Amino acid sequence: MPSNSASTASTASTASGLQGPVRRVVYVTLYELIAIAFATFGMMWATGQGAGHSGAVAAIASGIAIVWNVVFNWAFERWESRQAVRGRSTARRVAHAIGFEGGLALVLVPVLAWWFGIGLWEAFVMDMGLLLFFLGYTFVFNWVFDRVFGLPASAQG
Repeated sequence: MPSNSASTASTASTASGLQGPVRRVVYVTLYELIAIAFATFGMMWATGQGAGHSGAVAAIASGIAIVWNVVFNWAFERWESRQAVRGRSTARRVAHAIGFEGGLALVLVPVLAWWFGIGLWEAFVMDMGLLLFFLGYTFVFNWVFDRVFGLPASAQG
């Protein structure tokens, strides 16, 4: 993880690590490629469907998640930049993961219901395994991503 002393030694407005639109593109690309692989195998295992059917659902979910990811992270970082306490505590990371996955579920459950021809409750129950996995995955991915690429400017002191 980049040292904050290097950024403090230069100008206070210069953030260390990967920043801006490049950070978001790298983040979304890595996150979704890993997510598609896990979701495809998970759906194959859970539903007994083949890789094509499961992969199609994973790709649809990924497309939705990419749009939501950009919107949610923009809003989260905007909120985060106005907070008095900087950095990303465990509580802030948990809030980020829950907010992201909760908002995504609001969109994906109806998609799953339509795709599989089932009711919303059944789709919600089906999505629970994915939600639980991705809740943990989002938390871990964000922690590792920040360790490798540094914190975004919104979280730096």
